[in-house]
Amino acid sequence: MAKPPLILVVDDGPHIVHVLSVKLQKAGFDVICAMDGQEALQAAFHSPPDLVITDYQMPLLNGRELCEALLKNESTQHTPVIMLTARSHSISYEDANTVNIKAMIGKPFSPREVLNKVHELLGMTPGQEVAKAS
Repeated sequence: MAKPPLILVVDDGPHIVHVLSVKLQKAGFDVICAMDGQEALQAAFHSPPDLVITDYQMPLLNGRELCEALLKNESTQHTPVIMLTARSHSISYEDANTVNIKAMIGKPFSPREVLNKVHELLGMTPGQEVAKAS
């Protein structure tokens, strides 16, 4: 059986990382977490994720800079990204498209909304069971 998709969750807010990682794990996904863009980049290069959920405003590398770095690496260049943004940090559609941001979700957000977007971007139907490795 196939391995569950690996999701990288990146946010400098520990509560956001916790809420999203619990929601995704309960849905059957494997999750790795990072607290800033630099830590996320190292994690992504070590274990390329199937999808990245990142905050925009973070220390060391912001979300857009993280996306640019992922795009430049062969193992992560096609990884879709969900960007979590506060209203004051809007990204144009054209700008998002050039760095592989497939969805932008405003803060505050519903964890269910994020989970539904994860399913959509991975070609799954919302609520679909994730295949577990045996």
